[in-house]
Amino acid sequence: MAATLPYILRETSSGIHSYRIQDEMLRRREIQCTGPIDDSAADDLCLQLRYLQQADPAGEITIYINSPGGSVLSGLAIYDVMKAISCPVRTVCLGMAASMAALLFISGDRRDMLPHSQVMIHDPILASPAGGSALEMKALSDNLMRVREITGQVIAEHTGKTLDEVLATTSHDSYFEAAQAVEFGLADRVITTL
Repeated sequence: MAATLPYILRETSSGIHSYRIQDEMLRRREIQCTGPIDDSAADDLCLQLRYLQQADPAGEITIYINSPGGSVLSGLAIYDVMKAISCPVRTVCLGMAASMAALLFISGDRRDMLPHSQVMIHDPILASPAGGSALEMKALSDNLMRVREITGQVIAEHTGKTLDEVLATTSHDSYFEAAQAVEFGLADRVITTL
């Protein structure tokens, strides 16, 4: 059974109006990154970020993140837009920010976590089938190592860790509860109110 998106009803002098709760959140400069990060999710988030930048170039934008991650290239597109806009971006971890979603969470200007949320970081995972000629396998391997270096540098930049420390930590799935994430430099604070 598909989830029903909540609507808001508002009575005005011209009658009762119905609109999506996401529209109200966007009006308050709040957007969501939930579910897998793919090309469609990246397009939606980048569009919303660019719209909010145009509406108020100095106003803070809040991104609520609860995602298992997904495509590294799609995630890096979101990351690039987050860094290219002039608006400060606050990220809030609800539940889990894993893999590419963790990189987006970590890169916020203010990074808040709810008490029972988690962050999981690891090396990029090969998303395409491992098959083909030796040259194709080498090209895939070279690209994966280049992406590993890029994501490692992003994490290092936003945590204050060295690249070697990050690569050692991301060599396996590393889970951080809220307080641990703050201690490691992945988050700024644990919050109990939104």
